[in-house]
Amino acid sequence: MPEPRYLSVGRVVRPHGVRGELRVEIITAYPERLEQHTYFYLARPDSLDVAQRYLVLGMRFHKKALLLQLEGCDDRNRAEELRGMLVQIPIEEAVALDEGEYFLFQLDDVRVETEDGEWLGQIVEVIETGANDVYVVRGPRGEVLLPAIEEVVLDLDLEARRMVVHLMPGLLGDEM
Repeated sequence: MPEPRYLSVGRVVRPHGVRGELRVEIITAYPERLEQHTYFYLARPDSLDVAQRYLVLGMRFHKKALLLQLEGCDDRNRAEELRGMLVQIPIEEAVALDEGEYFLFQLDDVRVETEDGEWLGQIVEVIETGANDVYVVRGPRGEVLLPAIEEVVLDLDLEARRMVVHLMPGLLGDEM
C-alpha cells in the first residue's frame, strides 16, 4: 500500500466570525507543532490526495481548537465552503516517530492473526477511546474489536503488514 502524501492534523468544524476564520478540530498528538507551518493543505475526506494548498495568514489556539486564517478565505461564505475539509501537512513534515510508534493510517488493512495462526481479518478502523485505541478487525468471524494493549497485541510488523494477537477470554463474544 503506498504511503499517503499528506497527514491529516485537523478538521474544519465551522466558520468563526465573519472574516473567513476557520474553527479547526485538532486531530494530532502534537498540536504545538502546527504553529511552525506556513502552509496547510485542505482536502475532502473522500479524496485526501487531492489537496489545495493555502498560505497561513494567522492562527491561534482557542478552547481546544485552532482558529485558522487562510489566504483566499476572507469572508464567512468562503469559510463555510471549507466546512468538513481535512487540514493536512505533507507526510515528510510529520513528527519523526520513536521506535515502536506508528501513525494510525499505517494500520489500514494490516492482517491480524492469533498466536495460534488463526486469521481474524484485516484492520478496517481504529477507534480512539481515550484510555487505549481499539482496532476494528473484519474477517471470517465478522467484526472483532481488539483493544490496543500489550496483553492483546503481541507483535506488529508494519513491513509485513501483519499483527499477531492474544485473544483474551470474551474478546470474540463466544467465550465467557
